Amino acid sequence: METNTTAPIIDRVAALDWPSLTTSLDTSGYALTPAILTPAECAHLAGLYDIRDHFRSRVNMARFGYGLGEYKYFGNPLPDVVAQLRAAVYPYLAPLANRWLSALRFETRFPPVLGEFLEVCHRHGQARPTPLLLRYDAAGYNCMHQDLYGEIYFPLQLTCLLNRREIDFTGGEFMLAEQRPRAQSRCEAITLDQGQAVIFATRWRPVKGVRRFYRVNVRHGVSTIRSGHRTTLGIIFHDAK
Repeated sequence: METNTTAPIIDRVAALDWPSLTTSLDTSGYALTPAILTPAECAHLAGLYDIRDHFRSRVNMARFGYGLGEYKYFGNPLPDVVAQLRAAVYPYLAPLANRWLSALRFETRFPPVLGEFLEVCHRHGQARPTPLLLRYDAAGYNCMHQDLYGEIYFPLQLTCLLNRREIDFTGGEFMLAEQRPRAQSRCEAITLDQGQAVIFATRWRPVKGVRRFYRVNVRHGVSTIRSGHRTTLGIIFHDAK
């Protein structure tokens, strides 16, 4: 399904085929949207990377053994496109997140709108924004990891590609790995087009077993960029300590 990228972001998000996206998240642990950001919006966001005032911190991945590349966390206030996308997507994922919690017999439930969830984060000392831009040059990569910043975390997040695959860069597939109990890891290599997003499990997802649901741990990363440069927007719904 094509998304009307001339519409406001809240309308673009509402027009997505959420039943199909939810089914994909249930069965595979991830879902791909059509392009939800325009080329102009992608270029604008990528261009913010070199403007220091937009960010609260910068991380050199090699310094910490995370990979080869760097990323920057936005400060408050978030850029309008980022804030709108974060707030628009959350209400469609909260019911799925609650169903996942129920399947695994957790008592926690997530509120229906992002503002209420962020209030919960802030009450637990998690008040720093977590949306970020990630930049990789040729030979860059991101090791498999999970984005957890405190006691409170949301079970789903998304990444949106801001560059043009096979034009601005080659390689750099989005990687997912699932570790099921008493089994080998299962991996997925996912390609994105400019403006397209992948929604995926942050830490784990429920999988139906013979008797009950069991928890499958999930990690994500980025394969080696062979040429060019790759910039992505990461939307994490929980805030950080």
